[in-house]
Amino acid sequence: MSKKVRIYTDGGARGNPGPAGIGVVVTEIKESGEGTILKKISKYLGRATNNQAEYEAIIAGLEAAKALKAEEVEVISDSELVVRQCQGKYKIKDPELAKLFVKIWNLRQNFKKITFNHTLRAGNKEADALVNQAIDQAS
Repeated sequence: MSKKVRIYTDGGARGNPGPAGIGVVVTEIKESGEGTILKKISKYLGRATNNQAEYEAIIAGLEAAKALKAEEVEVISDSELVVRQCQGKYKIKDPELAKLFVKIWNLRQNFKKITFNHTLRAGNKEADALVNQAIDQAS
């Protein structure tokens, strides 16, 4: 049986750019569809843009999935821009985001299957709370 994980990611900055943080929740997906939380990440980044933080959250989530030896990964983010860029539907014009995209592209090679899906902010509350926790603790 292959290990499937769903990664809820969020990144945010207060001011854009400004103090930024990431929140990640890695959940194992069982055959029944039930999910068990395997890892939570709340990390302060320092000064960054919202989009840089969103990318950093996905990178942290994929690194966690790799460490957990996941084979199939579903990444869920409330950033439509970043999801569409990771799907190859939108071009990446910002050179800083392009560097982060390359990190994601390289991490993708560790998995048999990977998908990127967009959710509304309401579907990503736990990761969002972890972002705020990281920024609040740093300030």
